[in-house]
Amino acid sequence: MKALVLSGGSGTRLRPFSYSMPKQLIPVANKPVLVHVLENIRDLGVTEVGVIVGDRGPQIEAVLGDGSALGLRITYVPQEEPLGLAHCVALARPFLGEDDFIMYLGDNMLPEGVVEIAGQFTADRPAAQLVVHKVADPRAFGVAEVAPDGRVERLVEKPQDPRSDLALIGVYLFTAAIHRAVDAIEPSPRGELEITDAIQWLVEQGADVRASLYQGYWKDTGRVDDVLECNRRLLDGLRRDVRGEVDADSTLVGPVVVEPGARIVGSRIEGPAVIGAGTLVEHSHIGPHTSVGRNCVISGTQLDYSITLDGAVVSRVKGLYGSVIGRGATVEPSSHGTDQHRLVVGDHTRVEVAA
Repeated sequence: MKALVLSGGSGTRLRPFSYSMPKQLIPVANKPVLVHVLENIRDLGVTEVGVIVGDRGPQIEAVLGDGSALGLRITYVPQEEPLGLAHCVALARPFLGEDDFIMYLGDNMLPEGVVEIAGQFTADRPAAQLVVHKVADPRAFGVAEVAPDGRVERLVEKPQDPRSDLALIGVYLFTAAIHRAVDAIEPSPRGELEITDAIQWLVEQGADVRASLYQGYWKDTGRVDDVLECNRRLLDGLRRDVRGEVDADSTLVGPVVVEPGARIVGSRIEGPAVIGAGTLVEHSHIGPHTSVGRNCVISGTQLDYSITLDGAVVSRVKGLYGSVIGRGATVEPSSHGTDQHRLVVGDHTRVEVAA
């Protein structure tokens, strides 16, 4: 089996971060979402991965390289403009050949993985197997109507009167039959080749199309609040690991990770929290569910339930909560007074807030 990971989307809901970085590289628990995805794929025993990239392809390639650091072999497949998920399958046809493959959206987090579902697919080899998740409001999703035996009877995109609460969540397993389906469909009214149309074509042709329920935690990291919530969830599984320097005037409480080269000076850190390599935390209070990236400076600051990306500087600001601070950004006090702030700060930005 091979894998096809889709990482070409523009990420408009993650602005301002997606102006300067691919949304798939936003960090969750100090690791890019895309790396979490690739680790899930590696857990399936898959080593050959095609990664669809758009105009931010060089940034993604700079992080992933040839995949060897993750135990993978990565082939990059450029997509000049986003023309649909089925279009991605068509572009990747030379890479995929006639092999079975798993297709995975590169901004989706499924921490429990899909090993069991992939095993079912490998054993039974239906033409397609869809990973679905029960959602409270199916009207925002593509929805699978599924028979009691797990066979898909119909797919409906964002139904106004849904007959099912089983949403497609961006993980699909296919045999080579999907290529014939992609060749058979036409672009949708929005001008894209829709993977739901290709799968529906298989259903109408009498192919064996099944759905498997994923019951673990799932999050589409398409918005800032989703990234913070996903960060919280992953940090809840953290184990204490202190490899940086912690001075005698500092206190670490609970599961705290201090990566090599990080320094904690006169500070209190309450886990679960992670402090990235090369970062300095001095005379500060880092609260639970906070990830501080690499080579940051956090000084005289209280930071809770937040994410700072690599190279950020936060100085003398008290009461930051639910904030995301971009790469190389600087946040420091102004001369006006208040106690608590919530910030979403893009890369290489300078912000002054009341001290």
